[in-house]
Amino acid sequence: MSTDWLPSLWLDTFEEMLDDDNELDYGDQWILNFNYRQTDTLNQEERRRGWKVYSHCAFGKFKCGSCFRTWPSARVVVLFRYRLRSEAGRGTVIMRPFGQACRRCQDEYYLPGFSQKEVKEALLRLFAKIRKNCYGEEDEEEDRSVGSNKVRTKPHEKSLCEACTMGICCQDE
Repeated sequence: MSTDWLPSLWLDTFEEMLDDDNELDYGDQWILNFNYRQTDTLNQEERRRGWKVYSHCAFGKFKCGSCFRTWPSARVVVLFRYRLRSEAGRGTVIMRPFGQACRRCQDEYYLPGFSQKEVKEALLRLFAKIRKNCYGEEDEEEDRSVGSNKVRTKPHEKSLCEACTMGICCQDE
């Protein structure tokens, strides 16, 4: 697993799962974009325009840009906003990974690296939410406990977690 944040891994996996695996087989065209400032709060206008939010807790690895120390975390928040414009046949997903700061340097938040398997798991859960909220399908994933098969790492340090500072961390799940 890389410690580098690779948007291309997410984009390629997203496309592959739509094209090859037919995860959202409704004839609409879906795209994935990134916004590194988005929050989990939707205003009235965004809700009216059909935006929904899904927050996923993933396993990732980080690397400090100052001292090059690396560390794993089982509590990496990946935030997705999504909506379907059915009249246009287009769906949009906007994603934001949240960073963590190095315990030693504490100078800035670094974005995580993910394994292909972890990216697929996050996108599968996102697609289940999209099928439920945009197409009215039943959510088969609902009874599966989130993170039950995750490897736990050292205790979560809230002061070093970008998502914790914004009040949206998955630490309590």
